[in-house]
Amino acid sequence: MSFTRIRYDRPADHVARVTLARPEVRNAQDFTMLYEIDEALTTAGKDHDVKVVVLAADGQDFSAGHDLGFDMEEVKGSFTDPVVHQTTGDGQPGIEGWMPMECDAYVGLCQRWRDFPKPLIAQVQGRVIAGGLMLVWPCDLIVASRDASFRDPVVAFGVNGHEYFVHPWEWGHRKAKELLFTGNAMDAEEARAVGMVNHVVDRDDLEDFTLRLAGRIATRPMFGLKLAKMSVNAALDAQGQSDAVRTAFAYHQIGHANAFHRFGQVMDPDGPPMVRKEIREQSAARADHA
Repeated sequence: MSFTRIRYDRPADHVARVTLARPEVRNAQDFTMLYEIDEALTTAGKDHDVKVVVLAADGQDFSAGHDLGFDMEEVKGSFTDPVVHQTTGDGQPGIEGWMPMECDAYVGLCQRWRDFPKPLIAQVQGRVIAGGLMLVWPCDLIVASRDASFRDPVVAFGVNGHEYFVHPWEWGHRKAKELLFTGNAMDAEEARAVGMVNHVVDRDDLEDFTLRLAGRIATRPMFGLKLAKMSVNAALDAQGQSDAVRTAFAYHQIGHANAFHRFGQVMDPDGPPMVRKEIREQSAARADHA
């Protein structure tokens, strides 16, 4: 396989690993990265020797979220091969052209990965911001380094949060509101306390711990693992998770439509610099405190 944004390897028996490989931009995700991840997972899914997949990342941070350096018209013009959803309107101006891309590349892929028939473990270090959560939250287990943090600050962009809206399940409904309203981060220990993260370890131990956990899981029969995962996901759906994601995605498109009308682009232009400034200030404050 030839990838430009990720790596695929087999670090242990019955374990595959997909690694985000754009550390120079803190693993910001563009459409190419998302579809490469999907191709790698498809490969692992077809390999009967693979029983567990680890999603890891190079560099200081797991993912800074969506790569905002895109050219909207160029992206729309290149979106010709949806994986999850048959779309209409792609290539059209305004929200009609933007919505089908997000429906496939964001919500569609996230739901597809959540339902991937083998256990997925996220191996997370550093910052996970907005769209970065869309890579972590579809995974079945999360192992985080002690310096990991999780935030979705994009209410500042004039939308309700990133596109795969499972925040109330991951953070709890009151904490989800607080973190969305303020743009603040949840640290690794609090994420473990609320049940979002399974284990918190020193960064130097992160890879070894994750691979040991993957190896333990891989001793179980594949069919049993698959049925257990399907059962837990069915419980989430019985709680209304999939319906809630679809509703929130519709609200998200209203936010984009408002931005198209007011600013001629998919977000409030004051949002990104506001968020970058806040993250820099909070990072500096933590460094001073340390």
